[in-house]
This record gives sequence, C-alpha cells and structure tokens, in this order.
Amino acid sequence: MAGKGKVLLMDDEEIILDVSREVLRFLGYDAAFAKEGGAAIGLYRQEKEAGRPFDLVIIDLTIPEGMGGRETVEKLRSYDPGVKAIVSSGYTNDPVMQDYANYGFSGRLTKPYRINEMKTLLESMIQKN
Repeated sequence: MAGKGKVLLMDDEEIILDVSREVLRFLGYDAAFAKEGGAAIGLYRQEKEAGRPFDLVIIDLTIPEGMGGRETVEKLRSYDPGVKAIVSSGYTNDPVMQDYANYGFSGRLTKPYRINEMKTLLESMIQKN
C-alpha cells in the first residue's frame, strides 16, 4: 500500500536527502527537501500560501551550518500551530529525541532510517488529519 501525502524533509547531509528522496518516492509520497531551517520554513510557507500545504515535516535535529531542528520547529509552530513535525537524529539520547513532544514535535525518526519504520510513522501521522 503506497502512502499518499506531501512531505518536507530537512537535512544537511546530501546522502540522507538522496536516500530519502528515493524511499519517499517508492512509498508514494510527494516530497520536497531543504538543507536547513530557514529554507525549510520558506518552502513550508510558500506551499501553504499557494494552497498546497505539506502533510508532514521531518526535521533533522542537528544542522551545523544553519538553523537546526529546535529553532525550526518553534518558528514553524508560530507560523502554523497545526504543523505536524517529526524530529530526526542519530543521537538517540538527546533530550529532544527522548521527550520530543515537549519540544513541539509530533513524533521522532531515528537515523539511519529504516523503510518500514518510516512507512509506518508517515502513515500514522498523515492519517491523523
């Protein structure tokens, strides 16, 4: 069963973007990509204002050169309180990954991504509309 929905993924690592592009396409999602928070927020606003909002945003927690996950989700929430945002990181003991809801996220996805985990999470988050 292919997923249906529109996903924005923010990550600074080219390999993550490349692999995610293929996985999301394989799963049937329309996807867009940004390398840091400012670009992700701009793309999110542009699509929402054009009447083509994202169903879900996956945000990398740590972006060394640019706006990271915590600040990005705060700004997205102030723009759209109903945004569904998933925090993504390989640092599983980071407090944000442990207690994502208190930081404004709706879920978490651990790196490296596993297709079945991603599929299950995306389906459950997008069906909550």
